[in-house]
Amino acid sequence: MKIAVVILNWNGKKLLEQFLPSVIKYSKEATIYLADNASSDDSVSFVQANYPSVSIIINKVNGGYAKGYNDALKDLKEPVFCLLNNDVEVTKNWLSPIIETFNKNPKTAIIQPKLLDFKNKDYFEYAGAAGGFIDKYGYPYCRGRLFNSIEKDCGQYNDVSNIFWASGACLFIRNEVYNNLNGLDESFFAHMEEIDLCWRAKNLGYDVKYVGLSEVYHVGGATLSSANPQKTYLNFRNSLYTLTKNAPGKLFLLIFTRLLLDGIAAVKFLFEFKLQHMVAIVRAHFSYYNHLKFLLKQRKSSVNKEKYYKTTSIVLNYYVYKKRVFYHE
Repeated sequence: MKIAVVILNWNGKKLLEQFLPSVIKYSKEATIYLADNASSDDSVSFVQANYPSVSIIINKVNGGYAKGYNDALKDLKEPVFCLLNNDVEVTKNWLSPIIETFNKNPKTAIIQPKLLDFKNKDYFEYAGAAGGFIDKYGYPYCRGRLFNSIEKDCGQYNDVSNIFWASGACLFIRNEVYNNLNGLDESFFAHMEEIDLCWRAKNLGYDVKYVGLSEVYHVGGATLSSANPQKTYLNFRNSLYTLTKNAPGKLFLLIFTRLLLDGIAAVKFLFEFKLQHMVAIVRAHFSYYNHLKFLLKQRKSSVNKEKYYKTTSIVLNYYVYKKRVFYHE
C-alpha cells in the first residue's frame, strides 16, 4: 500500500531542518511531499536544495490547515494520505503497523499512531496522545490526556483500538474517503477540523483507529501556542461548529448547555487575569451565531442518530470528581 506523507508547512524552515530528516530516513514505503502554504521564508528552496527526493506542492495562499491540505491533496493518487505536521519526529518502522491495520480492516478509514511529547519523550503529547474521544457537550479528550493532565507512557496503550477522533498532527486517511467527505471543512481554518472530519467519516459507517505500535514525537504549539488567545478562539468556535454539524438529538438544549459551560470557562479566565482569552470565548460565540444558518444546512446532510460519546461530561468528572486518568463511564 503506497502512502503519501504530506507535510504542511508555513514559514517552518527551522522545523524542517530538525524533523524532515527522520521522515525521509524512516519512510521508504512512502512518497514524501512538502505542501507549502505560501511561506515568506526560504523553506521551499531549503528542501529543494537539500532533499531533492521530496516533492514540492506550492499553495497559492495560506489557507490554514484545512484549505492547505485540501489544496495539496486534490491531485495526489496514493491510496492513503498521511497528514503530518512539520514538528513531528517519526521512528523506525512507524508506517508498517499502519499499513497492516489498513489492510486487515477495510472499514477503517482513519488511523492515528501513538503521539508522544518530543520535549519529554516518556509522556504522551497533548494534541492526540493515544487517540481522541469527545463528551456529550463537545469537549475533546484523549487516552493519555485529560485537559492538562498528561499520562506517562508505560505501555498501557500499546494496542489497536477504536477511537472517536485522530489527531491532525499525524493522521492517516484513505484517499477515497477523504474525497468522499470533500476533505476538511475550510471554514474551521485550524483546530478541531480533524474531529469534524472523523465524525463525518463515522457518520458514513467508517471506523477510526489508534495503532499503538506506531510511535511519533510531536513538539506541539509550534505554529500557535496555547498562550495565544487566537487558539482559544478557534478551539471554542470550532467545537460549536462540530457539534452543530454532527451531534444527534436536541441541538438547542445542547448548545444552551455549552453556552453555560463556556461562560464558566470565561469567568475562570477572568479570575486568572487572562482577559484576552475571556474575550476570545465571547468572540467565538458571536462568530458561531453569525454562521449558524449555514451550519444548520450542513447538519441536515450529516447527522447520524447513533450515540457518539462514552462520557457525559469530562468537565464535571475532571474538575468536580477529580478524575485525572482516562476512563469511560
